[in-house]
Amino acid sequence: MHKWTGLMLIGALLAATAGGARAHSFPQEQSPAAGQTVTASPPQVTIKFDAPIEKLFAQLQVLDSAGRNQALGPPIYGADGTTLSIKLVPLKPGDYTVKWAVVGADTHRTQGSYTFTVAPASS
Repeated sequence: MHKWTGLMLIGALLAATAGGARAHSFPQEQSPAAGQTVTASPPQVTIKFDAPIEKLFAQLQVLDSAGRNQALGPPIYGADGTTLSIKLVPLKPGDYTVKWAVVGADTHRTQGSYTFTVAPASS
């Protein structure tokens, strides 16, 4: 009987660990998207995560090629608990890096970055 109890406990621990790994928050949608070239300066960057994020620990920056933050104010936490956005100054043509860091409802921190490009106006 003790053998089965031990196996059930190990199985329960494995199931809990596997479920927790899926709860980490990672980007599901991005606007502008990773690698996208836009023809006009976007008014903001928005990231929708695949799991809830904690407002207090959410970070979002948009950096130009010199590393200067192009954000207007702090990140905006969406009412749905999974969206983070930030308003931008008018962006000049060039490459921009979006850096994000969040803490999921599971208390695990995830972070990452991606780039997008603002194309010069065509004449």
